[in-house]
Amino acid sequence: MEINWIVIGVVAVLIVVLVVLTIRKNLKEKKKLENLLNNDFTKAEKSRCRFR
Repeated sequence: MEINWIVIGVVAVLIVVLVVLTIRKNLKEKKKLENLLNNDFTKAEKSRCRFR
Protein backbone atom coordinates (compact mmCIF):
# COMPACT_ATOMS: atom_id res chain seq x y z
CA MET A 1 0.00 0.00 0.00
CA GLU A 2 1.52 3.28 -1.11
CA ILE A 3 1.18 6.55 0.72
CA ASN A 4 -0.60 9.13 -1.42
CA TRP A 5 1.65 12.15 -0.78
CA ILE A 6 -0.40 14.44 -3.01
CA VAL A 7 -3.53 14.00 -0.89
CA ILE A 8 -1.56 14.43 2.34
CA GLY A 9 0.06 17.60 0.95
CA VAL A 10 -3.27 19.11 -0.12
CA VAL A 11 -4.83 18.38 3.28
CA ALA A 12 -1.80 19.87 5.07
CA VAL A 13 -1.96 23.04 2.96
CA LEU A 14 -5.69 23.40 3.64
CA ILE A 15 -5.13 23.02 7.38
CA VAL A 16 -2.39 25.67 7.35
CA VAL A 17 -4.62 28.07 5.38
CA LEU A 18 -7.51 27.47 7.79
CA VAL A 19 -5.29 28.18 10.82
CA VAL A 20 -3.89 31.37 9.28
CA LEU A 21 -7.35 32.69 8.37
CA THR A 22 -8.66 31.90 11.86
CA ILE A 23 -5.76 33.74 13.51
CA ARG A 24 -6.21 36.79 11.27
CA LYS A 25 -9.95 36.92 11.99
CA ASN A 26 -9.35 36.66 15.73
CA LEU A 27 -6.81 39.49 15.63
CA LYS A 28 -9.29 41.73 13.80
CA GLU A 29 -12.03 40.90 16.31
CA LYS A 30 -9.63 41.53 19.20
CA LYS A 31 -8.75 44.94 17.78
CA LYS A 32 -12.44 45.83 17.34
CA LEU A 33 -13.23 44.73 20.90
CA GLU A 34 -10.27 46.65 22.29
CA ASN A 35 -11.36 49.83 20.50
CA LEU A 36 -14.93 49.35 21.68
CA LEU A 37 -13.88 48.89 25.29
CA ASN A 38 -11.47 51.83 25.18
CA ASN A 39 -14.07 54.19 23.71
CA ASP A 40 -17.13 52.92 25.59
CA PHE A 41 -16.97 54.95 28.75
CA THR A 42 -19.21 57.73 29.88
CA LYS A 43 -17.37 60.95 30.38
CA ALA A 44 -17.54 62.28 33.91
CA GLU A 45 -19.58 65.38 34.32
CA LYS A 46 -17.69 68.43 35.44
CA SER A 47 -18.74 68.95 39.04
CA ARG A 48 -18.34 72.22 40.75
CA CYS A 49 -16.23 72.24 43.86
CA ARG A 50 -18.20 73.17 46.99
CA PHE A 51 -15.15 74.10 49.02
CA ARG A 52 -14.07 77.31 47.33
